[in-house]
Amino acid sequence: MTTDISQLDLNGTYSYADYLNWNFKERIELIMGKIFKMSPAPAMKHQRIASRMASQLYTSFKNKPCEVFFAPFDVRLTFKDKKTDKDIETVVQPDICVICDETKLDKRGCLGSPDLVIEILSPGNSKKEMKQKFQVYEASGVREYWLVEPKDCCVFIYTLNEESKYIGHRPMTDDEIMYSHIFPEMKIDLAVIFEGMVEDEFDND
Repeated sequence: MTTDISQLDLNGTYSYADYLNWNFKERIELIMGKIFKMSPAPAMKHQRIASRMASQLYTSFKNKPCEVFFAPFDVRLTFKDKKTDKDIETVVQPDICVICDETKLDKRGCLGSPDLVIEILSPGNSKKEMKQKFQVYEASGVREYWLVEPKDCCVFIYTLNEESKYIGHRPMTDDEIMYSHIFPEMKIDLAVIFEGMVEDEFDND
């Protein structure tokens, strides 16, 4: 069991089999075999947005087959039917995800693509990380991806088209009711999500 991340070559390539043998204080994700460090604890604004979003999602999916999960929760993304621990090179912890196929759930988390993934941007997110997450969510078949921008109080929505490529929709702002494209009956009141979120609050994160 490896207990210190300094024991690893951070330029190396790793698999989920390796990931299972790590016990670090730091939270990490694997994206296409590369290690990305996560923030030790999300900022207060990040937590507020996540909890408010999750609350509305729980209400939307009450008494329905889909389940809502939030980080820390391992999602192992698979490609080309390669599903062994050594084959899997992407293990992420989305802020929130919705999974409607219960066969993808096991004691380790989720094996396969959630139907919906929601990521909340924070000062700790690197451009490289966000670019690679977009690519792996698209390539692994995540049907809808929401990217929440707290500073501008808006949400960017991407849905897979028939060619399995993301199509971006216009940003939804804090004075609107947002609807999912894959769950049209679901609605999110963004005024509630972003209530009290003013820009100068984020300058000290």
